[in-house]
Amino acid sequence: MKKLFIAAMLFVGIASFAQDTDQKPQREQRERMTPEQRNEKQFQKLTTELSLDASQQAQVKQLLADRSAKAEKFREARKDNTTKPTAEEKAAFKKQMEDEVAANDAKMKSILKADQYTKWKSLQEEKKDKMREKVKEYKKENN
Repeated sequence: MKKLFIAAMLFVGIASFAQDTDQKPQREQRERMTPEQRNEKQFQKLTTELSLDASQQAQVKQLLADRSAKAEKFREARKDNTTKPTAEEKAAFKKQMEDEVAANDAKMKSILKADQYTKWKSLQEEKKDKMREKVKEYKKENN
């Protein structure tokens, strides 16, 4: 009887241990950065990647600050609205975001030299591809 009891406990212990390995791994929590910290990090990356001169650095820093302020304004407006947006509101917001991206793109084109601009566009595409992969991973995990 003792051996049967020990075997049963051993089986239950192994079965419960095996279930833990099947669980989804917890995503590591990243430290939340303030908008100013994000801007500074992005500014430093752009400065090193694109070899910006002093006047370009000042213009890019101002552009990043303006863009961050607009994004914060949009975030606050969306946070205040507790109802789910309609299809028309979503389309209008998407159009507004596309206009913002186009305006930002035009400003960067005027600030950067031709080779810097092409490098910046390729960096943007890489960033976009990474985000697509993360979204695919997330959907795969949650479905």
